[in-house]
Amino acid sequence: MERTLTRYIRALRSAGAGVSTTEAMDAARTVEVVGWEDRSVLKTALGTVLAKSVEEKAIHEQLFELYFSREAAASASEGQPGEGGDPDSGQTGEGEAGADPQSGDAEGDEGGDPVEALSALARGENPGKLAMALERAGAAAGVDEIRFATQSGYYVRKMMEQMGVEALEARLMEALSRRNPEGEAEAEGLIGTRSALQKQARAFVEARFEIYGKSAQDAFMNEILAERSFGALGRSDTARMRALVERMAKRLAVRHARRRKVRDRGRLDVRRTLRANAGHDGVPFDIIWKIKRKDRPKIVAVCDVSGSVAQYVRFLLLFLHALKEKVTDLETFAFSAHLADVSRPLEVLPFETAMRAIVDEVGSGGTDYGAAFLELDRDFGEVIDRRTTVLVLGDGRSNYSNPRLDVFKQIADQSKRLVWLCPEPAANWGSGDSCLLEYRPFCTLLTQCSTVIDLERALDEILMAYD
Repeated sequence: MERTLTRYIRALRSAGAGVSTTEAMDAARTVEVVGWEDRSVLKTALGTVLAKSVEEKAIHEQLFELYFSREAAASASEGQPGEGGDPDSGQTGEGEAGADPQSGDAEGDEGGDPVEALSALARGENPGKLAMALERAGAAAGVDEIRFATQSGYYVRKMMEQMGVEALEARLMEALSRRNPEGEAEAEGLIGTRSALQKQARAFVEARFEIYGKSAQDAFMNEILAERSFGALGRSDTARMRALVERMAKRLAVRHARRRKVRDRGRLDVRRTLRANAGHDGVPFDIIWKIKRKDRPKIVAVCDVSGSVAQYVRFLLLFLHALKEKVTDLETFAFSAHLADVSRPLEVLPFETAMRAIVDEVGSGGTDYGAAFLELDRDFGEVIDRRTTVLVLGDGRSNYSNPRLDVFKQIADQSKRLVWLCPEPAANWGSGDSCLLEYRPFCTLLTQCSTVIDLERALDEILMAYD
């Protein structure tokens, strides 16, 4: 029981569920109480003690069916109902499996023909023995260590070797070498046996990959994607990047909610505490804290959606709107030749539909940063106040037009902070038609932002000003 539960908890952790040591101990006590007999009760009980959020419950639901359906099948196939469905019933330990994986299964009775035993397994004459042979071969081959789908072929071969396929292959070569009808007929049967066993082994490895490897592979791919420039993303990366951005935004929101909760405690207000507890003979039943009031986050995003930076803007807006529970006061503007308020489309339309509409509306024409800042100040200046962070995303390339530094300075003075995220490296700032170096003195922060890691770091820094 302990080994089975430990492996399941390991699978949950690999899939992203944060199972603590205390929760693992609670799970062990839970299994002692409810037993293994009723899978529905076991599933509900483990979900109660091991899954703390909607996402973790979804992970538990999926992995439980994958993991325990396989374990239960292997256990039940041994015909040991007296063990009550404990997935460890009738299984040898890992050390035994490694020493003699086909003992009692592939070899059959002592002194039996191992090739004939493999043929019997392949024919499905005893599903229980086949299941246990696969379990033992998988344990001996270390299939639980699989991390990438591309490793499947390696582990399938290792399992086949543990089951004794080399003896079958030697018999196959001997039959082919005879070059007669009898040898060809025997070889054809052996090829069928090998193919059937390989199919079973591959299904076993793929199931183990779903349990132990898929989430690890996804985590690795996300790590690679997080460090890739937005401009280098292909169409096939978009779906994974969207999921990654939403996950990072949620993590960021939770992080700042915790920081604010801790800081809201403040310092003890001795005078007000004594006054509030005067009726309790000075015993401080009610504690009053000095709380420093903090502004709620308010962001005005001003985004260049011209062709050179449209891909970067897409993920900034996706990140910001994934933070809507944390940043409830968000105004979004997009510009190229002119500026438009695009908050409404992003709120009511599916994100991709909204982005296409925004690019169609304001994405054409020569980029003019000065004109955009002038329109922002003239037509929407009331949205910027002393608690507003103005967030500009763009490369600052304004086609040699008037940058309107006077208007930009006024916006900076009117706001709490002005943060500029540029997709280009610092070495390119101020080159050609770039006005970034002219705008820089009025920025609270000017930094390169070309990956989702950069984006998370920048938004983290923005939200810290409100914690």
